[in-house]
This record gives sequence, structure tokens and C-alpha cells, in this order.
Amino acid sequence: MKKIIAFTLCSFATAAAFAALPPLTPEAQEAATLAKAKTAYGDKVGAFKLCQAQNKVADQFRVSGTPAPAACVAPPPFVAPGAAAAAPAPTAAK
Repeated sequence: MKKIIAFTLCSFATAAAFAALPPLTPEAQEAATLAKAKTAYGDKVGAFKLCQAQNKVADQFRVSGTPAPAACVAPPPFVAPGAAAAAPAPTAAK
């Protein structure tokens, strides 16, 4: 009896997990895209700061005559994905 109840509960749980969600509204899709872009930019900034910290520590322990650690590349300023696509391209004046 316990096995039947457990099987029934598991089948309901898997059915709920595989249920199709409704499509996102355009506003929700735009918000999700912006959040994804902000997260990716935050990861780039974090990697840059980590690189700087690693170089600082490496400089403290570097033996004279050995090459310096590679330079860190700063990420460009954050640009929202919708703002980049919505901005019209500048036209050349004649």
C-alpha cells in the first residue's frame, strides 16, 4: 500500500514538473533580458577585480628578473541591450 501511495505522489510531482508554462509577456521578456545582461556584466566586473587582486598578490611575491603578470582588461561600461538596439545609427551630414 505504501508503494502505491509513494508511486502516485511521485507521478503527480513529475507531472507538475513537466507542465508547460505560459509564454512570457513582452515586458517580462525584456526584464529577463535586462537581468541577464546585468548579471553577465557583473561577472565581467568581478573577473576584472579578481584579476587585479591576483596581480597585486603576484607582484608581492614576484622574484626580480621574472616577468610581470599579464595586464587586466577593464570591461566596457554597461549598456542595456534594449537601449543599444533602440538607438538609431547616426547619419552623415552632407
